[in-house]
Amino acid sequence: MNMLLTARQKKILQWIVEEYVRTAEPVGSKALASLDDFTYSSATIRNEMAALEEMGLLQKTHTSSGRVPSETGYKVYVEYILEQNKEKEYDDFPMIDSIFERNIMSREQAIKESMALVADLTNYASVALGDTAHTSKIKKLQIVSLGNNLAVLLMVTDKGYVETKKILIPEDINTKDIEKVINLLSDLLYDCPISDIDRTLRSRFAEEGIRKQIEYNEELVGVLVQAFASMAKDQYFMRGQENFLDQPEFQDIDKVKSLFEAMDDENIMQVVDVNNRSIT
Repeated sequence: MNMLLTARQKKILQWIVEEYVRTAEPVGSKALASLDDFTYSSATIRNEMAALEEMGLLQKTHTSSGRVPSETGYKVYVEYILEQNKEKEYDDFPMIDSIFERNIMSREQAIKESMALVADLTNYASVALGDTAHTSKIKKLQIVSLGNNLAVLLMVTDKGYVETKKILIPEDINTKDIEKVINLLSDLLYDCPISDIDRTLRSRFAEEGIRKQIEYNEELVGVLVQAFASMAKDQYFMRGQENFLDQPEFQDIDKVKSLFEAMDDENIMQVVDVNNRSIT
């Protein structure tokens, strides 16, 4: 596909893609001809746009005489036109590297700071979908007391990660009971994917023998199960949501409302992540 495009066609496709992304409006030949960097006439641009449409890189809309990029057009833009700038050095990469080089920062905090930086640089929202909730398996659970009924729940995974969550221990729970419950849960959840914790515990708690072991400690078990659920949810992070308001597509308040409702839907994020179980 790259060999079929002339330099002029590449430039016109680039500007149409970038103008459409910037304005969310179909792009016409007159609009392109008025740009400072364009020395081509409207007629020339119109002919080239027709050729690009014939190649399947542009398409017409029903409501405008302008053109919008097709899916193939976006692919050519990314794979061939942007690829020409591939070797450009970006001064911002060391900024991201420095975040991960701070040993005092947790992995989760480093990811969040990097996302905030990316959102600021691009003026878009950034999303990270961690693989832990899907693929990592629990190897050990442990509780470390912080005093005043506070404790940290530690979850060691087969990936070498240690997930942590602060919890509030119910009053009148002694150390022996805490150890008993955490050892039981550690055995029940050994090799269990984090995303399957809820289903696994529901199944095991239905067994009479297990129910007897947690008898009189249901409140503590409930606190721990809530912490597990929170740890699984923490694999989805988003920063820069306010940048949506700067995009032309979201000048309609109803669209903004629908978008934020969708972002709050955990099932939506599971669909987004289903084919890419890694930090994105």
